[in-house]
Amino acid sequence: MALLEVVGLKKTYPTGETALRGIDLAVDGAEVIAVLGLSGSGKSTLLRCINRLVEPSEGLVVLDGVRVSELDRRGLQRARRHMGMIFQEYNLVDRLTVLENVLSGCLGVASTWRAVTRAFRKDDIERAMELCSRVGILDQIRKRADQLSGGQRQRVGIARALMQQPKILLVDEPTSSLDPKIGAEVMELMCAVADEHHVPMLVSVHDLDVATGYSKRIVGLREGRIVFDAETREVDRSILHSIYTDQDAA
Repeated sequence: MALLEVVGLKKTYPTGETALRGIDLAVDGAEVIAVLGLSGSGKSTLLRCINRLVEPSEGLVVLDGVRVSELDRRGLQRARRHMGMIFQEYNLVDRLTVLENVLSGCLGVASTWRAVTRAFRKDDIERAMELCSRVGILDQIRKRADQLSGGQRQRVGIARALMQQPKILLVDEPTSSLDPKIGAEVMELMCAVADEHHVPMLVSVHDLDVATGYSKRIVGLREGRIVFDAETREVDRSILHSIYTDQDAA
């Protein structure tokens, strides 16, 4: 069994809009997989259905033998500890410092008292500082999150996700709000840390160059369906461009 298995995943919103139309996907090994498609193709919905930030309408999600799609609230909370999420919009708490935002990544495994009071253990603080050093923001740890640049904020998000010691990283459009140079630096950093921590990374992108430049495998989505799934070296640009054919951006 693969580390992550997605079977027959569908999502229809209350408005009647169908975002996913039966997705089958398996992820195993420390590989970087680009989920490529236009806005409205279902990329973000797929990632959010995997960790149930969006509830699937149908289908099965299994992470390391645990049926995530069937868990109750408490079980889902435990399962999410193993899924590091890095958001397009960073999803930081602006009034907290960089270090506090990174430490929030371990709140899912901390006691209720520690979570409420933010009385983190010494070893958690040491680990958070090590991760801040690794992603290049150790000199920023006392700054509030709202004082950082976009690239720095994304680095905080990476460190926070790694605090969970995740089994998989789910990354939603990590470079879309960044200029190309900073975006490339962030992608290189994420790929490096995923490799160092031996975790697969499923990253949604809409840019062909990002998909081909950083992934080992590309999954192409169009109108909520997978139109191809292959190793990056086996996918030529004519196939990649096919995901943009006859699809209206949403």
